[in-house]
Amino acid sequence: MKRKGFVTSIALLTLVLVARFVGVASVSAADARNGQLHIEKDCTEYAGKAGDHCTVTISNFATIPTGSHIFYDQAAGVPTGVLDSNIVLDAGNGNRGVGRCTLDLATGLGLCTFSDGTGTLAGFTARVNVSCPGGPICALNGTYSFNPLPPR
Repeated sequence: MKRKGFVTSIALLTLVLVARFVGVASVSAADARNGQLHIEKDCTEYAGKAGDHCTVTISNFATIPTGSHIFYDQAAGVPTGVLDSNIVLDAGNGNRGVGRCTLDLATGLGLCTFSDGTGTLAGFTARVNVSCPGGPICALNGTYSFNPLPPR
C-alpha cells in the first residue's frame, strides 16, 4: 500500500512540474509577441478621401508583410488641418488590425494606435509615431504587443 501512495505522489509531483514548465514556456512564447515596430508606407494612392489607402513597403514584423494596406475610414481635413480617422490594416488572408490615426497635415507628424484584430492580428495592440516629411513615404515607429485572447 505504501508503494502505491509513493507512486501516486511521484505522479502528482511530475504533473505539477510539467504544468509549471508548460506555464513558463507559454509565458516565454508570449514575451516573443512584444517588440519594436518599424514600418514604411507609400501613400501615393492616398488622396485624402474616406476609403483611400497606403501600402506597406518596408516592415520589420512578418505578421505585417510588405504589400499590406492601411485603409482610412474618414476623409482628411475634418477637423481642418488634421487627418483623424479609424483605420483598418489589411495584412491579407483575413488578417486585419483595427485602430485609429491622427496626423497633423501641416507638420506631417502624428500617432497611430491599434487596439485589436482578426486572424494572425487577433489581440494585436500597437502605438506608433508617424512621420510623413512632405512626400508620399511615411515612417511608423513604435511598439507592439499581443494581448492574450479570452478562453473560448
